Amino acid sequence: MVTTAPAPETAASEAPATDPAPAPAPVTGARGRRSPAASVALHATLTVASVIAVFPVLWVLLTSLKPASYATTTDFFKDTTFENYTNLLRDTPFLTWFGNSLLIAGLTTVLGVFVAATTGYAVSRFRFPGKRGLMWTLLITQMFPVAVLIVPIYNIMSGLGLLNNPTGLVITYLTIAVPFCAWMMKGFFDTIPREIDESGMVDGLTPFGTFFRLILPLARPGLAVTAFYSFITAWGEVAYASAFMVGDENLTLAGGLQKFVNQYGAQWGPMTAASVLIAVPAALVFLFAQRHLVTGMSAGAVKG
Repeated sequence: MVTTAPAPETAASEAPATDPAPAPAPVTGARGRRSPAASVALHATLTVASVIAVFPVLWVLLTSLKPASYATTTDFFKDTTFENYTNLLRDTPFLTWFGNSLLIAGLTTVLGVFVAATTGYAVSRFRFPGKRGLMWTLLITQMFPVAVLIVPIYNIMSGLGLLNNPTGLVITYLTIAVPFCAWMMKGFFDTIPREIDESGMVDGLTPFGTFFRLILPLARPGLAVTAFYSFITAWGEVAYASAFMVGDENLTLAGGLQKFVNQYGAQWGPMTAASVLIAVPAALVFLFAQRHLVTGMSAGAVKG
């Protein structure tokens, strides 16, 4: 009688079932951790920088709320009053200056955005004679300081009869804002695929239709930066506004503030109150455009 030996069990069947080994925990090196001393130094530096940045604004605000007799004292809260604001609005042409500045800054912003966007798009998308010269011109015009340009621009505006005229000041501010903004918009349009233009033309759109209906909605961050820069250029500029505009009814805020300072002294109360009111529109424009500013500036710097 022949008997067969039982088949030996495999090693796998003999080994007990075990769970897969857990993955080793990541090792955090010393470089990934900040020491307590470094954290304290970092927070202290940020705190000091914040105080330095906020202190001048806070000082102007608190000075505007103090009577004239305490304007130059170091007392932060001393007989707090809104008299400086009421006197400014009631006894000075501040509202006229404010209206002039708002008109000039608004026109500069609208025209600056339109001209910079169309110029940047043309330079980005099309080839035409003088393109390289135009690009060099946009760069070179940003190298001249105000002190060099103010006399020739004054003579040009005088010859055109645009002195003491908001139109002359708007044109002057456009010569400052448009070159920088057009170059930035050109870099921003370079990041938008050309296939979008081609798809618009396939759908029957003209180049203008493609630009306004397809490209501009994608360029909102760049347009926000352009609008912000154009507005700030016109709103806070002093040299051209002081040289080109005379008479209380024609002054802008920059020229009007100089009325509070003379060789015999300064009216700190009205001047600080005016400074606070001047900062409000600029702050509102910044809050409106801030979510687009970082995106627009970084995208516009991708290509030159």
